[in-house]
Amino acid sequence: METVNTTSTCSSCFDACGSNELVRRLRLVSILFAIVLFFPPRSSAQQVRPTEQQVKAAYLFNFGKFVRWPSDHALSSDSLEMCVLGKDPFGELLDSTVAGESIEGRKINVRRLVHLQDSAPCNILFVSSSEEGQLAPILKVARQNGTLTVSDIPNFAERGGIIGFVMQQGRIRFAVNREAAEQSRLTLSSELLKVASQVIANSAPPPGSPQPQERKR
Repeated sequence: METVNTTSTCSSCFDACGSNELVRRLRLVSILFAIVLFFPPRSSAQQVRPTEQQVKAAYLFNFGKFVRWPSDHALSSDSLEMCVLGKDPFGELLDSTVAGESIEGRKINVRRLVHLQDSAPCNILFVSSSEEGQLAPILKVARQNGTLTVSDIPNFAERGGIIGFVMQQGRIRFAVNREAAEQSRLTLSSELLKVASQVIANSAPPPGSPQPQERKR
């Protein structure tokens, strides 16, 4: 089994064009990602263990800092569209997590969607577990739209999603399907790949074929 080299970048421009300060910040962020404490403090009770949904909401916000969208689906001049498709597991938590925050100077809009056809403007799409039965058409549309898909549906990344939440040793981590990102014309920072619990290099083959190349840790 070939090991995926996650120390290389998906796009040399993505990581090389930044300043030394940006590189320093990305390294710090990767450490924070690894300990699952990567979200801005919202209250004085910082010692309280965050809930599962708090961690996932924080991840959703921060994933946007490590992605470049295709030119025909670039961020609008003033906003990044973060969408939840299906039954919303976050409630007001997601809104409070991104309130007052921005990515590359763009404010974040949170939208709840009932219909897949409304997802075209979304930069980040969280696919609720309520939509598992419609996963194939959802992913097809998301690839066409150049959308970053994220979900806690079991084996989401293995099934063609881009980022899937997984539970490891009591902590919420995430798996990344690098080929799915490439098919969506998204560029993922190598810093994101370094801290993923699993990086899938190619999609699941037909039954009986060799398993996808991957790196686990």
